[in-house]
Amino acid sequence: MLLSTPTPVLVDRTGGRALWRSAFAVAGPAAARVEWADAAKGVCIILVVSWHVIVKDYLLVDWHIGLPVPGLWGTLGEQFLPLRMPLFFAISGVFATNALRRPWRRVARFFYLYTLWLLIHTAALAAAPGFPTDRATSVLGLLEQLTITPSNLWYLYALALYLLIAKAVRRLPPLVVVVPAAVLSAVAAAGLLATPGNRGGVYQNLVFFLAGLYLRPRIERLAATATRRRLVLTSLAYVLGLTAMAAAGAQQWFGVWPLVSVVAVVFGVTAAARVARRPALSGPLVRLGRITLPIYVIHMPVLALLHRLLVRPLSSLDGGAQLFVSLGYPVVVTALVITVCLGIHRGLMMVGARWLFDLPYKRLESSRDPAV
Repeated sequence: MLLSTPTPVLVDRTGGRALWRSAFAVAGPAAARVEWADAAKGVCIILVVSWHVIVKDYLLVDWHIGLPVPGLWGTLGEQFLPLRMPLFFAISGVFATNALRRPWRRVARFFYLYTLWLLIHTAALAAAPGFPTDRATSVLGLLEQLTITPSNLWYLYALALYLLIAKAVRRLPPLVVVVPAAVLSAVAAAGLLATPGNRGGVYQNLVFFLAGLYLRPRIERLAATATRRRLVLTSLAYVLGLTAMAAAGAQQWFGVWPLVSVVAVVFGVTAAARVARRPALSGPLVRLGRITLPIYVIHMPVLALLHRLLVRPLSSLDGGAQLFVSLGYPVVVTALVITVCLGIHRGLMMVGARWLFDLPYKRLESSRDPAV
């Protein structure tokens, strides 16, 4: 395990330039991975898969159990929406620092992976027409997903786009960059901007990627100094923010969703740092966090196949059997999907299909990209 050396925080006396330079300081080749970040990524990929299991499979079963168990699972999944992708992108921003020294290869890699797996998904999901996810059904639809309205693989599309933006604005003061990104996030979250497909996610998460990029030393310090007291306080703040937002119906109030997401990211970094200090607990999450890319790109076709196989048999079960299944179904299927994805990835690597997860020409860096 290679540990990164925290970059020193510089006092900002030049309108943000010192902070920018500190955020982009190169920590050296040993700065590839840190356990708290991998643990956080492990949790995030579990949340991504579990959310898709809930909304694209579990809630589509014809449950007739007389209890609101499916609704409770759906509500529980919604509580992590302000956390999973903002935290994922913030960590990606933290580890994109060195990437900006060679941005074109990284942009090419992410867009190559997005294009390749978009074609794979388009072909695979055609075999499951009833599965509720974005898919291209025409050449024009495929072109749209390649350019302006990304598919469910939008994380890869967003990383390529964000790196281009970060490269373009690297000489500007941080506030000149972050404030417009925050406004864009608030506008998109408030529904004031057209966000077909997954454009909303792209608009809303740029600010978190840039925050990870600019504030890397402060985020590293936040993780290094995480205490149990801060964990309790940040978790309470997150719960209170979610409760207040739901009680007031404020999900689309201007600025509310990004603000709750900021609280969620602080909580996520703190929780991941605390978990990382317990190897018995963090070990599986760290290992999972180092291999999120295969899970991300493979899990949707796997889930579509499972949904096609299971939805009718589950819908036809009697009430007692359905109640038993409904209680733990999202947990079991999430674990199953992740396990199958890892098995498929292992098999593909054994037959030399590395080009499915990295650029096909000679790799200049490890395919274990800390930003993915």
